[in-house]
This record gives sequence, structure tokens and C-alpha cells, in this order.
Amino acid sequence: MKILITRPESDALPLAEKLKALGHDTRLVPLLRIVPRQNVVIPQRPYQAICLTSANGLAVPLDLREHHQTPMYCVGLQSAARAKDTGFSKILSADGDVADLLRLVTQQCRKEDGPILYLSGAETSGDLEGKLLNLGYDVDRIVTYDAVAQTPENLMGDIVGAEAVLLYSPRSAKLWLAACAAADVDPTPLLHICLSNNVARALPSHFRQEIAATPDETAVIATLDRTSKHE
Repeated sequence: MKILITRPESDALPLAEKLKALGHDTRLVPLLRIVPRQNVVIPQRPYQAICLTSANGLAVPLDLREHHQTPMYCVGLQSAARAKDTGFSKILSADGDVADLLRLVTQQCRKEDGPILYLSGAETSGDLEGKLLNLGYDVDRIVTYDAVAQTPENLMGDIVGAEAVLLYSPRSAKLWLAACAAADVDPTPLLHICLSNNVARALPSHFRQEIAATPDETAVIATLDRTSKHE
């Protein structure tokens, strides 16, 4: 099966290798480019926990050695792996979306035990910061990167023969529609495999869609495997 991967290149490359090992033909059509911010400063505060809703939150080099023993709450397995590679030792992973992460943090962190550090991109989904603040937590959200929209260079060529496209966020789904319109290509024959219901809702209802059972890469690949066997 020929599959279009819309993730930023740094995330798409390892995913493409996994899919190639499963016998798929992949094309990278990144809709976002991760741009680490410069001169990011972490406040000197006694954080009881750190939150990460994307592995890219650790894309910028940060001196976090003094916090490596601080519990790191990650949205899913990919961000947890990045946290481990960065040197954190107390890592807790949610099930892949912000609602799961919020539930995990509020179950294990008390408001009176100190502030929470949240490392994020400039644009986020799920509003983890706002929800924690509304619950009375002290949160420092530090933006470490920007996800900049970009237009695929050769979408008209890449889409020829493609059978499926992977979409990981509502923003990416909207950018996908815009890119197809700009390139004057019809995406409706493709199977749109979505990370979550929120992603699927950003697409027209008549599009062919499959939604991963859980919002993580393993479930996306399992969905792709299941659907490809029925094609």
C-alpha cells in the first residue's frame, strides 16, 4: 500500500522506516516544520512535576539536569521515549491524548505540592495549561518550539497511486485539505487514517475514514494493517 505521511519530517522518518519494514510504500508530505525556539529560559522554581504533550517539547536543547529526578508526565509513548533519551528517570505515560494526561496528573499531583512545568509548542490542542489552572494548579507553560505550516513540494505527484494518508492532529487535517485545494488534487479516493475522533471531525463527513482505537502510533499502524488486508 502506498501511504502518505503528513507528520513533520523528524517524526515521519522513523515512522516511514516502520511502515517500509511492513511492506508499505511511503511518501513524506510534511505539513508542519518543527522550529525550536532560541534562548528558552526555565524559571528557577521547585517543580513537583513536568508535563510534555509532544516529544518536540524537548526538541530544543535545555539544561534540565537539575530536574531529571522530577516526575515527567508524558502524553504518550513517543514523548516518554524522548524524555528517557533526554535523561529523565521518573517517567509516567498517559494513553495518548491530553484528557488522559490531565487525568494522570490530577490523580498523582496535589495543588499544594508546588508548581508544574509544562513544555509545549506555540499551538496546542486540548488546553492542558488552561484546565490545570482552572483546577487551581500553579502552571508555568514554557513554549520551546513552533510548528510552522508548510506546503508539500510535490503533492500532485506524491498522491498518484496513493491509497491512504495518515493524519495526526486536527490542524494537520485542515492543512491537508488546504494543500489539496492549492494543488488542485482530489483527496476523496484516499483512506484517511486519523489518530483520534478530534482529527476525523476536521475532515468532511463523506471522506473515507478510519480512526485509531487509541491515540498513539502503535494503534495507527494497527489500523493501517487491518484496513490494508481488506483492500
